[in-house]
Amino acid sequence: MAADWEEIRRLAADFQRAQFADTVLKLSERNCIEIITKLIQDKKLDVVHTLDGKEYITPAQISREIRDELYVHRGRINIVDLQQILNVDWVHVESRAAEIVKSDRGVQLVLGQLIEDTYLDRLAEEVNDKLQEAGLVSIAELCKTYDLPGDFLSEELSKRLGKLIQGEIDQHNRGVIFTRAFVARHKARIQGLFSAITRPTLVSSMISAFGFQEHLLYSVLEELVSTGRLRGSVVGGRQDKAVYVPDIYSKTQNAWVDSFLQQNGYLEFDALVRLGIPDPPSYIKKRFRSNKLLFLRAACVGQALVDQVEASVEEAVNSSTWTDVQPILPSCLSSEDVGMLISQAMRNTNIQSSARVLGGTVVISEKFITNCLSLFDEAMQQKAEKELKSNPVFLITEEDLKQAAALTESSAPSKKDKKDAERRKKAAESSTKSGGGGNAREIRIRKTKKKGRREEDSDEENGPSQPNRSKQSETLFMTQEEIVTVLEERLSDCPEEILSELAETLVRPLTKAYQEVLRTVFASSTSSSAGTNKKKSMKDLQEEISNLHNNIRLFEKGTKFFSDETQVHIIKHVLKTLCSDVTNILVNFLAADLMMSVENPSTITSEVRVKILGKLSEETRGPLMKLHNTLNGKSVEDFLTNLEAAAEVCGFMLKKGDKKRERQALFLHRQALTEQLKEADEPALVLHLTSVLLFQASTHCMLHAPGRCVPHIIGTLTGRIPAETQQLLSSYQSLVVKQLVSQSPGVEQQEEEEGHGVRSQLAAMTPRVKELVLSQKKPSLSED
Repeated sequence: MAADWEEIRRLAADFQRAQFADTVLKLSERNCIEIITKLIQDKKLDVVHTLDGKEYITPAQISREIRDELYVHRGRINIVDLQQILNVDWVHVESRAAEIVKSDRGVQLVLGQLIEDTYLDRLAEEVNDKLQEAGLVSIAELCKTYDLPGDFLSEELSKRLGKLIQGEIDQHNRGVIFTRAFVARHKARIQGLFSAITRPTLVSSMISAFGFQEHLLYSVLEELVSTGRLRGSVVGGRQDKAVYVPDIYSKTQNAWVDSFLQQNGYLEFDALVRLGIPDPPSYIKKRFRSNKLLFLRAACVGQALVDQVEASVEEAVNSSTWTDVQPILPSCLSSEDVGMLISQAMRNTNIQSSARVLGGTVVISEKFITNCLSLFDEAMQQKAEKELKSNPVFLITEEDLKQAAALTESSAPSKKDKKDAERRKKAAESSTKSGGGGNAREIRIRKTKKKGRREEDSDEENGPSQPNRSKQSETLFMTQEEIVTVLEERLSDCPEEILSELAETLVRPLTKAYQEVLRTVFASSTSSSAGTNKKKSMKDLQEEISNLHNNIRLFEKGTKFFSDETQVHIIKHVLKTLCSDVTNILVNFLAADLMMSVENPSTITSEVRVKILGKLSEETRGPLMKLHNTLNGKSVEDFLTNLEAAAEVCGFMLKKGDKKRERQALFLHRQALTEQLKEADEPALVLHLTSVLLFQASTHCMLHAPGRCVPHIIGTLTGRIPAETQQLLSSYQSLVVKQLVSQSPGVEQQEEEEGHGVRSQLAAMTPRVKELVLSQKKPSLSED
């Protein structure tokens, strides 16, 4: 023992000496750092450099310090905070924290935070305190309070239920924890509240009014209803529109529905909705499975009401009259519902083809409509006869023309023989024109003015005019408004609301029937006039066409005395009058083959002419169409050339005029104009006739000119008649112009007063002007 003690004392003395002795070899800080760095590179030393570079720390020390800090922070700390506290790079802190979590089951890493079970136990104790105080806690609220994820918090709290937490989790809503006492109180409140309800009530309104927990309320309510503690039902499931309907209300509701259906025979969907039934169609189908109900848009009707409608409709059909089902139907039914009900009734009685619906509620028998058509028979016959006289060309349909053409073709051995025979039989009746008849008719004062305007309008036209297709509308019997007027007079008991629809229904059958009447009237007229047409022979037509051809040639000579511009106006006037007349005669002659001829060919317009030519054969239509086109030209010579070809196609021969025939035409023309001048009182007409007669007397040429060319005619007479006569005509012309101006609309009062003086002067001068022609010696036929 003594030796050992001595040895200890000796070692202590050596240690003391070593402490107080001066160091012989000392390493600098730089050398130490290099040595430690080398050892770390050789993996002989495992240390971590701090962020400030002043210390080294081992991983084990980092783990110990992490645990110390976790303890200090009561079991929960963020890794970011640890990195700042330990002054070590975040990567090393995170790796050591992961090692701790792996090695210790009581530590968890959640959202970058280290959490010990001790912290969770304390959290569960706090949650339990809140739960016992409030009776219910929400996981969502706890997540906000403790800043932890809901799934993690719900899982940890579930582990501690019945241990640290005295409560239960709602099975329908895992985010709620409640106590049994809270559920009992909740159930008692729900039971008492819903037991007092006597009418359908929205569950959502109870939740907002009394603060119930939604999912707990639905589960408790379903339990109470299923066990029979609450007498009622929940309609709509767990939705915002879920409604609790007590049985007492359902019984009252069902009794009202049954009574209403039995008394009225229908159920309105809107009324059931107001009664608290959210889905009326489903309710009715479930409630009245055995009843035959017809479901409409706004209501459903019983079989009794359907039978009433069927009986009313069937009676209307059998009695050939009409019935309005609106009085026997509920007012709540829309027009669409009424239509569906009437359609069902008509299908049940199999009378769809025997009646139709007008005005939405009125069922009219087809026989009644047929009887309505007979109301127009007399008016239809009268209008057909009137239409035949005014415009017969448009009365024959395509089918009639085809049948007539086929009949004619089958009755003739050859085309040439057919043409000759039929033209002799059906030559169109037309008044025979004398040499001056055409001009005498055209220079009447009223027609002169009207035709002058038409000629001015048509001067701009080039080429043949096309047929006006709107003419086809003239065969319409009556407009809808006119039919309504007739129905109002003849059907006094029929509702005014449906007269318009009834008239619209009658328009087409009336028009079709009218076409049949037109064809019948036209056929009878054609057969009755056949005898008259036969009286007129080819010789008469030949003479008439030859006279017109001769007059046109003579009138064309008279145009040579005028300037080019005036000559164009006169030529157009001749083309529109005499040339159109002879063209119409030829076209009307050919129209007899098609049963389209008229009594007076002068009534044929350009549109009608084109329509008739379109029905002819190609070999006949060509020359006639060329002749028609020349009427819109500016050359009488072209017309005369085409007239010879067209007349030849029709079977007429035009002879060249001779001196004797020309003298006869001049004489007759002068005689006709002189007779007309004697009877004329209108100054404008007197001036026109006088200038034309003086022109013929001085030039020995006939003239057919419009009224607007009178000044040019008087100018042409300069030097051909005495100066006194020329001056008298010029003065008379000036007064005529002033009179026409004063008669135009919109003139001032002063000009109108001057017009009275002009008329007085014209009345005084008119006899003198007439005397210029009437006092002359009447030439004989030989002198002319």
